[in-house]
Amino acid sequence: MAGEPAVLARITPVQRVVAAPKPIRAPSPREKAAIIVQFLLADGGSLPLAKLPDQMQAALAEQIALMRLVDRRTLAAVIEEFVGELEQVGLSFPGGIEAALAMMDGHISANAASRLRRMAANSASSDPWERLTAMPIATLLPVFEDESIEVGAVMLSKLPVAKSAELLGKLPGEKARRIAYAVSQTGNVEPATVRRIGVSLASQLESQPPRAFHSNPVERVGAILNISPALTREDVLKGLDETDAGFAQQVRKAIFTFVHLPQRVLGRDIPKLIRIVDQPQLITALTASADNPDWQLTADFILSNMSQRMAQGLREEMETRGRVKEKDAEDAMNQIIAAVRQLEAAGELVLVQDEEE
Repeated sequence: MAGEPAVLARITPVQRVVAAPKPIRAPSPREKAAIIVQFLLADGGSLPLAKLPDQMQAALAEQIALMRLVDRRTLAAVIEEFVGELEQVGLSFPGGIEAALAMMDGHISANAASRLRRMAANSASSDPWERLTAMPIATLLPVFEDESIEVGAVMLSKLPVAKSAELLGKLPGEKARRIAYAVSQTGNVEPATVRRIGVSLASQLESQPPRAFHSNPVERVGAILNISPALTREDVLKGLDETDAGFAQQVRKAIFTFVHLPQRVLGRDIPKLIRIVDQPQLITALTASADNPDWQLTADFILSNMSQRMAQGLREEMETRGRVKEKDAEDAMNQIIAAVRQLEAAGELVLVQDEEE
């Protein structure tokens, strides 16, 4: 503009210095972290800050408390730097030893995993409750049953609500009520005490030697007898009755054969079952059932829980099938039970449990 030099000429050097923008001090790394956290939280984001070490959470909160205003230029620069660093990330790793072991599950030995957990337990920065939370219910339950009411109350208070509810539901009613009441007395328990309890429980569980078998003896024997010939199964159970009646009773409960299908499978799940069973095997099993009253009950249960048209078609094929050899009948029935287990493993079917269990 023509008049601009004249305007600039009237501004004194002192005025020019005052009018010039002041240089902005670059924020420190801690201030940058506070800016990013405040920006994300103000935008409605959710940050897992609880996973940070306690001293880091405290330092972050103190820094946020000290800060007041940040100009737009500084905010834009910090965000641009943060986004640039994120874009440079090519690979991320799980945090914590439990997450690392979960990622490497099946690739390292049980001995190595146990040793790493013991090393992590001795680390002052590790959170024992994080490791306890990652453990399955079956691992936690024996400790939960054996520990005192006070320790049980602390466990219920520290574990996730869903896991605590499942643990509580597996206890006898009287002990469950006592532990639930003891939770109301945990308000004044110091964090250091809670940590010591967690360290003790984690050490106790992680110091157990690795097991060679993942399932218990009852489950293993039951699984073997499930697909054994009927004569062999009855002979083994008779011998177990004489040797250890309690173990024999538990094995009988674990056994799931063709005869048990009406008691363990819901009628609405039969259509799913017959879709994945080879039809010749299904016809063989149904045809052989006519020679055994117990098998016949199962055959009637299967036929009554499918469409009438399909059931009629199967009955017609059963009439032309002819006599079935005992071995062929057992093989076909085992195929049906294997299909039930396949659906159960896939989460498409839930077996009905004995009320005593």
